[in-house]
Amino acid sequence: MSRKKGYRRGYPVAILAGLEEDRAVLWKVFSNVVKPEKTIWLDGTWNDQKAVYNFLESVINALRPTLKEGVRSVILAAPPRTRYTQIFVDHVGAHHAWLTQGPRKATFSQAMGSATTTSEVAALARTPQFNRLIGETTEKESENLIDILEKHLNTTDQHASILYSLKEIEDLILSPHKPGTAKPECLMLTNKYVSDSREKHRINRLMQIAANKNVKTRIVDAESAAGQRLTQLGGMVCLARRG
Repeated sequence: MSRKKGYRRGYPVAILAGLEEDRAVLWKVFSNVVKPEKTIWLDGTWNDQKAVYNFLESVINALRPTLKEGVRSVILAAPPRTRYTQIFVDHVGAHHAWLTQGPRKATFSQAMGSATTTSEVAALARTPQFNRLIGETTEKESENLIDILEKHLNTTDQHASILYSLKEIEDLILSPHKPGTAKPECLMLTNKYVSDSREKHRINRLMQIAANKNVKTRIVDAESAAGQRLTQLGGMVCLARRG
């Protein structure tokens, strides 16, 4: 009996959060598909400040694992004539400066439409508005990545370093970290580097181990500004810091 050929989900692009009257449904948006992540229920109403605070904190906590993976684009969706997405953005601004400031900040966009079921997400994904938001949000993230990369390339900090080859990046990430030696912080690759490589097994293994070790890993569209800069550097870099 032959094995079914699995579909390619592609690389992670963004997080989609569908905010409704009684719940939030989180989705991970890949380049080829959207996958459900988690549902968080509101214990109360949107008029209950304490209930809303606890609810939004739970949503942010649910976002953390994907944000730690390096995905920094968040699209918030809610039905027309509601303020759910704006309330979320205001909450982030008031209580989570780490999400709005600094080189590793997230980019938030707001879309109109429900996103709690597969059919609703499919309908939303077909709209020009959603695709425009995906493009704008990931472009902002791309600018943030370029900023991080250029600062690392031009720093005079002797503790910071950057690696370019698969072999040296493997040696750094796969080996146990010793005090006083370089520690990987961020792995960036273009989607073209991954798709064109003859070492896909090594690259996939490297990315999986990097994720397990909490190294931020980001696959970037080769056509984006960040992707073009990465291509100039060979298609893959690893930012590291000694300490």
